Amino acid sequence: MIRGMFRNVEGSIKDPVASWPYEGLVSVIERGLIIDWVPIFREVRRQPWGACARKVERYLSYAPPDGISEAFRRYIELTREQSVQRDVEQVAGSVKSAVQGTGLTAAAFAELIGTSASRLSTYVSGKVTPSAALMLRIERVAREYGNSVPIHEPPVRQ
Repeated sequence: MIRGMFRNVEGSIKDPVASWPYEGLVSVIERGLIIDWVPIFREVRRQPWGACARKVERYLSYAPPDGISEAFRRYIELTREQSVQRDVEQVAGSVKSAVQGTGLTAAAFAELIGTSASRLSTYVSGKVTPSAALMLRIERVAREYGNSVPIHEPPVRQ
């Protein structure tokens, strides 16, 4: 029970972290051991901008600056950076798949979506992320010229 270990908090530490009340989360951070923080870290990794991460951020806004608060702050920052990087890679992969799926040259594909071949290359490499409007044009051209799979879906990992 969280209550038995941490203040007067109802519930179980085995409950999903997303269901923990704010006070329970704070109690685990303040009074728990590293092993007690693992479920919090897992939930933050699962949803870096989710409710748990936001509750931790709320706590960090007034928590004393120490090693524990810095570790949680840095972990949220790191998981968000990694999430953004995965998103950028997914978008780049989707653009590359769209171009390849049409059988068109990069120059021809770029012309159809209203950009240059060199700019399209930056989207394929992930150096630049296309706007939402441009992604819609990429999807439309991909469908029209032979790519029947919606490219916005994440690739299946094996």
